[in-house]
Amino acid sequence: MKELLTTIVEGLVEDKSAIKVVVDDVNAEGITVYRLNVAPDDMGRVIGKQGRIAKAIRTIMRAGAVKVNEKIMVEID
Repeated sequence: MKELLTTIVEGLVEDKSAIKVVVDDVNAEGITVYRLNVAPDDMGRVIGKQGRIAKAIRTIMRAGAVKVNEKIMVEID
């Protein structure tokens, strides 16, 4: 799942070396949190107008997680 998120974001940003994905342990509700960090200049590209791109990224990640029987959440910092 981490590779999927990285691959999606690499296509959106200019500074690919600044992409960091931190995976937290599964919490009490059984949800794994993926924390995405990108360069400040690329933040707008990842979030998009009115958060549309961020919402699309979260939707794709949730669909991928269902295939492997996981519950996930993506946070963009």
